[in-house]
Formats: sequence, C-alpha cells, structure tokens
Amino acid sequence: MEEPILNAHNKSEYEPAHSAEHILNATMVKMFGCPRSRNAHVERKKSKCDYFLSECPSDAQVAEIEARVNEVIAAGIDVSIDFMPKAEAASIVDLSKLPADASDTLRIVRIGDYDACACIGAHVANTSEIGHFSIISHDFNEGVWRLRWKVTDSSDKY
Repeated sequence: MEEPILNAHNKSEYEPAHSAEHILNATMVKMFGCPRSRNAHVERKKSKCDYFLSECPSDAQVAEIEARVNEVIAAGIDVSIDFMPKAEAASIVDLSKLPADASDTLRIVRIGDYDACACIGAHVANTSEIGHFSIISHDFNEGVWRLRWKVTDSSDKY
C-alpha cells in the first residue's frame, strides 16, 4: 500500500519523549477522566504538559502517574501506525485538536491497546526504547495542572 500524503510536520521530535507523552496522556485520561494535554512542549532534556483538572493531584496520585507510565514503558508494547479516514478515526480518537486543514486521511499512532491518537510525529517502535519516565515538578493554578517531566536512558548524564 502506498503511504498517504499527510499535512506537513514542522518539527523533529525526540522519539522516546514523544512516545512517552502519548503514554502520559492516556494515563491522565484513565486516572482523572480529563482530556489529553491541551498544551504540550516535548523536548529531549525536559518536557511539560498542561491538564485541565478540578483539583491538584495528591502526592500519592503524582507517584501513581509516574509508576503507571513506567509500567507501560517496561511492558515492551509495540507502537504501530494505521491510516484511516477521519470519519472512521473519530470513533476511536479525539479529533478536537486537529487543525482545520487536516487531510481526510489520518495517521493513528497506537501503543498496543493502551493508547490511540491521531499524530504525524516520530515515535519509537516499542515502549522498551523509551527509557525511564520521571516527573520533575508540577504546579496547579486556576484549574490547570502543569507537569514537567523527562525521559532518561542509561546513556543520559543529566
């Protein structure tokens, strides 16, 4: 099958962090019933995501988020890509963040049965390639919980 032509992508992600962001988003949705992050900045050294929550997560919940993300990473789950029409994708993923000019064919990135998301970014082939997920800090202000995090592997020195 010929790969569909999608909207151009304007940046190059650090694949382990971008894949970890998908796992983090799915974890937040599962734990808190909130939408996926509406504002994310994903980089190699550190990243941040903002979530709309009614209250700040407790220290125990923050530790559980970190533990759940690391469990998915350690499970060695394959990351796959499917192409499908928007109408079909709408039944399995949230399309509210799609740009108005998004192509009719969408690229759906799946992390096993844990997460599915419309995404044109770069990802690892298996969660075991991500490394360790760590929450660096977090704060809560006017219904927005900002989480700063990073992924590291054995070669990282920071």
